[in-house]
Amino acid sequence: MIAAMLKLLLSPLRWTLRFVLALVILFEEWGWEPLQRVMARLGRLPVIRHLEAAVRRLPPYLALLVLLVPSLFLLPVKLLALWLIGQGHAAMGLGVILSAKLVGTAVVAHLFALTQPALLRLDWFRRLYARWVEWKAGLLAWVRSSGVWRTARALKLRLRRLSRVWRRSEARRAQ
Repeated sequence: MIAAMLKLLLSPLRWTLRFVLALVILFEEWGWEPLQRVMARLGRLPVIRHLEAAVRRLPPYLALLVLLVPSLFLLPVKLLALWLIGQGHAAMGLGVILSAKLVGTAVVAHLFALTQPALLRLDWFRRLYARWVEWKAGLLAWVRSSGVWRTARALKLRLRRLSRVWRRSEARRAQ
């Protein structure tokens, strides 16, 4: 009886947490590929290309360390953003947080692509990564099956079609 009541009380909290995590993951998914392409372009520079080659050759635990280091560098930036917000500069603080998130995602996405083969040689990492991929796929399936997602997707496709029609009509008028 108490367990059922507790489950009923915690249900909205679980849904909210799941929703927030889904938003974070969707942002990461949305940004991961384009940001990785930007970082790959930077990787064409000779110095960066040599650094990348060195990162690819790292043993697993050193690769893990290289992957985690950017997170340590972002902590002071996030603290600066909180300080700015506390000083009444909310827009600037939010800008710093969003910029840090964007740059951090780009760097981590690229570093993960470089270190993934080495990291997957660690049994515990391979197991955790498989569980993470499975959990994330389930969460994204939950989001994509929601009415809000389907409605937003249909709206996006409709806007795309309208944009194409509008561009074609503008091109005809210009001729």
